[in-house]
Amino acid sequence: MWLAFVKWLSFSVLGLSPGTRFGEAVAFFLYDAPKVLFLLATVVFIVAVIRSFFPPERTKRILAGGNEYAGNVLAALLGIVTPFCSCSAVPLFIGFLESGVPLGVTFSFLISSPMVNEVALVLLWGLFGWKVALLYVAAGVSVAIVAGIIIGRLHLERWVEDYVWEIQVGNADMPNPTWAERLACARGYVKEILRKVWLYVVIGIGVGAFIHGYAPENLLARVAGKANPLAVPVAVLIGVPLYSNAAGTIPIVKALMEKGMAMGTALSFMMAVTALSLPEAIILRKVLKPKLLTLFFGIGAVTITAIGYLFNWLLG
Repeated sequence: MWLAFVKWLSFSVLGLSPGTRFGEAVAFFLYDAPKVLFLLATVVFIVAVIRSFFPPERTKRILAGGNEYAGNVLAALLGIVTPFCSCSAVPLFIGFLESGVPLGVTFSFLISSPMVNEVALVLLWGLFGWKVALLYVAAGVSVAIVAGIIIGRLHLERWVEDYVWEIQVGNADMPNPTWAERLACARGYVKEILRKVWLYVVIGIGVGAFIHGYAPENLLARVAGKANPLAVPVAVLIGVPLYSNAAGTIPIVKALMEKGMAMGTALSFMMAVTALSLPEAIILRKVLKPKLLTLFFGIGAVTITAIGYLFNWLLG
């Protein structure tokens, strides 16, 4: 219904031409900006209500577990069943941090949630077969776990913006609240987070919409084709500035493969688009200091590149 309304608004009311670069970019922005802001508000509210039942120490025990790697594995698996795009996964990331969940565990969720979900699994299975679908899920979960473990072991909490920890302290002293208190706190939390990040969300989606409308697909297939030994890192570098969810990227992956791109290269491109997007970086900058943001993207890019080469080797 919303998509139909956006198409009517873009191509009938505004008079833009469907299929043109500018028309598609505007339609992309009009479709995604309200959707992501709505998701932000909804997810933040739900997380705030749920979090009121789990004091920080209990949440830490659930996600951290008895083993130092168990929390990363659990968070990565949790990401599979929470199919958020990279931008709308950020509120959960913030909520985990404020609940006292270790930094590395939150990153495992942040990577896994947009990259791997049941919609992507079904589409990949239908287009490429069950082996490719399961390999992709295994690769996505592995990237999320490895990146989260590395960041966690480096103990970089000091590179998270100070206000995140201040919110955590301010919300930690309400034992056994009533439902009215839970809902009131959740509404206040939504207002506070949206006030801090809404402009970054709009700017980020605007950048993504521009690239969505003007990115040259044929050029990508040429510079990252099978003949180029550096095709995988090139595809990852090109994919990072783009913005889409896994389901929306799969048709592009199929088109790129039909133009000669290797499977591993195409899936690395897809993983970079869904888990390391530029709009996500713009939004995350409100939560992470530049050093941690750079490290997160660097680790993600390296592990995704390694997965691409592995897929090319395994699938020939």
